[in-house]
Amino acid sequence: MRILSALLIITMLSACSSNKKTQQAKINAAYDARTEAQRNQASRPNTPRADDGQRTSIATKSDSRPPATQAPAPVKATDAPAIGTGPSMSVKTGGEWVVTSIKGKFLAIDTSNVRVYMDLTAKTPTGEAVLNPTDFTEHFLIAYVMYPDYNNRERLGYGTVPLTTQNVGHDGDHLTLTFDIKRPKGATNAVLLTEITETNSGTKARNDLSLRFNAPKLSDRFTLFNKNGKQPQLRNYVNVGDTIILRDVNGTSKTLFGVRYRHDFDAASSPMNTSPRPAAKSLTVDSTLTITTNQPFVLPYEGLYYFVEDTTDASGIGLVVADKRFPKLTRPAKLIKPVLYMSTSSEIGELNQAQDVKKAFDRYWLSMMSGNEEVARKTLKAYFDRVEEANRLFTTYKEGWKTDKGMIYIVLGAPDRVQRNREREVWVYNRRANVSEVNFTFTKKPNQFVEDHYELVRYIEYQPIWYPIVEAWRTGAIRE
Repeated sequence: MRILSALLIITMLSACSSNKKTQQAKINAAYDARTEAQRNQASRPNTPRADDGQRTSIATKSDSRPPATQAPAPVKATDAPAIGTGPSMSVKTGGEWVVTSIKGKFLAIDTSNVRVYMDLTAKTPTGEAVLNPTDFTEHFLIAYVMYPDYNNRERLGYGTVPLTTQNVGHDGDHLTLTFDIKRPKGATNAVLLTEITETNSGTKARNDLSLRFNAPKLSDRFTLFNKNGKQPQLRNYVNVGDTIILRDVNGTSKTLFGVRYRHDFDAASSPMNTSPRPAAKSLTVDSTLTITTNQPFVLPYEGLYYFVEDTTDASGIGLVVADKRFPKLTRPAKLIKPVLYMSTSSEIGELNQAQDVKKAFDRYWLSMMSGNEEVARKTLKAYFDRVEEANRLFTTYKEGWKTDKGMIYIVLGAPDRVQRNREREVWVYNRRANVSEVNFTFTKKPNQFVEDHYELVRYIEYQPIWYPIVEAWRTGAIRE
């Protein structure tokens, strides 16, 4: 079985199960039985290819207008297009310069000013990544407006951001942008809406960012910087052995207390699993350490690290320390984990119990693709490209592929548009599995480690959308 050996270089929790025979368990059991029966047939029914959406970062498709108070219905089974919820950015396939992702973070300078850091990706008209800051400054304009909250459109302040090679830089294959915002009179919080416009076409990309001018949290003042201390990393993970710095805008020297946890967090459960969530598990401290801000240090072991100013603090800075290849997955023992989202319980059991994990992984993909090596290779690559991107985008206190957002992203791809307010995000997919619109609502669940952790609102009604797309993965209909 030579087929997928080479792909192991390219490309991650066993399924949580309940002894109770709940409605969800019955649904899953029925699906397992149906899928196993199909696999044993001499020929497979043709499964329509699922439209897996544009491969752009979630941030590029954001719409800062708040959704309705009630969570949107998960499925809209009409043929009419959705009204009044158009995307705030229109990404075209070619012919113009376009921003493809935006991620933002603020740090307090003092009680009157904050510094905004943005991580951007953009493409040229030929589809190549924009790596030269001068190219970006020549083709884009940036403006901003501040509001008291997502549902309050009273303008607290607005302006433009001059783009120069002093505040636009690059970090690897990403562009960076830095600018300062003055606190509006009397405001303690604000929502900053930044709009990046391509000068020729007028195509816009938007990003919304909540600001706290009184900076009550450690993460409002300190964050992860690269080893030279110049640019925030805007992510919740580092690689084992990396030299990193936790610092603020002013380079303050402060002692932080840290703990390390070794805990294998569960992967996301099915979108149809409406059973109550299990009680949160307590974490056992593996080791402790102290660091000094604005000074480089190394975290030599994998795990979840948590840093605070005082051991009684309710919140701090969490960091996942992963292996050297993360967000890619390359070890066979890790590669078998993310296929949970497209597998039956018996398949997961076989993979987890295999003596030779690599061979079992090869057999798994070949058997689903009826022995077609080329289809298996392309489908596997497409799946683990999404796993890697989910790790990059959604890692919180656990790997991104294990989060609810990561699960939806891996199976369905990037949403067609996103609506967000302070408490929730709604991902909207158009034209999936013969329905005109599917909504996935995520509620914000901040914790002591991170602020950007979200949990999916689950519905049984997702079943007729979810299973056909999973089946499309299993038959090799999705290859990009």
